[in-house]
Amino acid sequence: MQRIFADTILVGARVITLNPRQPVAEAIAIRGGRILAVGDAATLAELRGPATTVDDLRGASVTPGLIDAHMHPIQGVELAVGIDFGGVRDPERFLELLRAEAARVAGGTAGGWVRGWNIDYDVFSTLPMTAAAIDDATAGAPAFLLFFDGHTALANSEALRRSGITGARTFGDTSEIVVDESGRPTGALREDSAFDIVLRTAPEYTREETLERVREILGGLTASGITGGCIMDGNPGTLDLLDELDGEASAAPDDRDARSLLPVRIVSAMAHNPGYDEERTQHHLAQRDRRGGRWRGGLVKLFNDGVIDTGTGWLYEPDTHGEGLHSFWADPDEFERVVARYSAAGFQIATHAIGDRAIGTTIDAYLKAGVQSAQGAPHRIEHLELLADRDLARLAQTGITASVQPLHMQWRKADGSDFWAERLGPERAALGWRVRDMIDAGAPVALGSDWPVAQTDARIGLAWARLRREPGNPDAPVFEPDQVLTPYEALQGYTVWAALAQGDHDLGVIAPGYRADLVVWADSPIAVGADDLLDLPVLTTIVDGRPLTAASAA
Repeated sequence: MQRIFADTILVGARVITLNPRQPVAEAIAIRGGRILAVGDAATLAELRGPATTVDDLRGASVTPGLIDAHMHPIQGVELAVGIDFGGVRDPERFLELLRAEAARVAGGTAGGWVRGWNIDYDVFSTLPMTAAAIDDATAGAPAFLLFFDGHTALANSEALRRSGITGARTFGDTSEIVVDESGRPTGALREDSAFDIVLRTAPEYTREETLERVREILGGLTASGITGGCIMDGNPGTLDLLDELDGEASAAPDDRDARSLLPVRIVSAMAHNPGYDEERTQHHLAQRDRRGGRWRGGLVKLFNDGVIDTGTGWLYEPDTHGEGLHSFWADPDEFERVVARYSAAGFQIATHAIGDRAIGTTIDAYLKAGVQSAQGAPHRIEHLELLADRDLARLAQTGITASVQPLHMQWRKADGSDFWAERLGPERAALGWRVRDMIDAGAPVALGSDWPVAQTDARIGLAWARLRREPGNPDAPVFEPDQVLTPYEALQGYTVWAALAQGDHDLGVIAPGYRADLVVWADSPIAVGADDLLDLPVLTTIVDGRPLTAASAA
């Protein structure tokens, strides 16, 4: 009988397995991209053959590879362009940066467009959210600026002119070209259908530039220990791009993982928006089983509302401005029909639902259609910023996954004057991001970043889940301290729970038979203080048993 030897054995480690049957270990044997055995060095020594590599980690900690459960690395390439306004709240500083960018792009390769992203709504607490407010700073160049959440944009007068926007338009969703009392566009644009009109006028990346930028973004994920992610935007063209990045679409199935050019493992959704005709729907449905070496489809992304900050989040009761009473869909019944259509076709469904009524009606639609795909992956709800008690219980009862991003609380203010809290009022704002309640109720939870909305560095996400305040700033306000997670729960949210959320039962745990996606840390991410996570070095990130990243500190 032929003996089986490991390709690699990691020894001298503090292994945090997330396997309740074997919580800790000191050695891991890997063969063919999967974990062969977990235990102590003496026991695993029998798996050492003449070609086996033995790596002594000298006391470093090892966890399963991290999975970002919600991100937009491809759409982010199109939207995260120009100035990153992250951290800018002062209107004068905002306008100063616009003037500098307008001077930089004048006559340059960007086609003369002023672009920016990651804008905090707080900039417009005193500055009018209008084209006129930025026209002087942009010096006659067309400008398109995107707010941090990706649901609101501001165009200046020249961009509106070039795009042919002269007044309000009707869309099949809650997108809106905001107009003044005379019917003239103000420059504020809400949701994709509105600001896509401007984006179609702006210069685009070439195919080669897009591929290079996506490679850069995905490759950078490994620096904080991310070995996989769930892409929550896209279309069949996104799947084509992933095939191209994967590089081995025609390789034999057993060989594809080893030869993939994708640095991380990807599950990619395709978006289905209101008004898609039957031809487009059929084309989407035909993509269900597409996959490559390190990516696969089978997931559809829907929207059931917008965001609370601008009144497009769908609420059971109106917000303080009397808004928040509408579904993303002009015909809410169409949403239920689309859910049923994709569920019956075997797709897993992920629905953007931020407001409490959006969450509740999404649960209703899932219950009518079945709460999981034909492949056994539970349907998901994304964001869940305001969750009602009535729906908290139903999440737990149905097994629908709550995909949450606690680090989105970074835009809140202690006095509740931020756009999100002000619209809700103090009583409802105190129910934000109820991750602790979800876990205690027994609801499946997964954690992620929603990049480019928030930072891709998973250490920041882990810290926010544990602190519910700005990491590294002990004096920062703590939002709903009763909702903090334990270090172990935060790690589960980025590993085994995120894997289960996408229907993968061989990821997120260090156990025999699981994929060898691992992170080697300088110290234990569950032993160090949450404030210290940001400076915790990731020594190596491993995908399919192969090291990808070494020596990345904060």
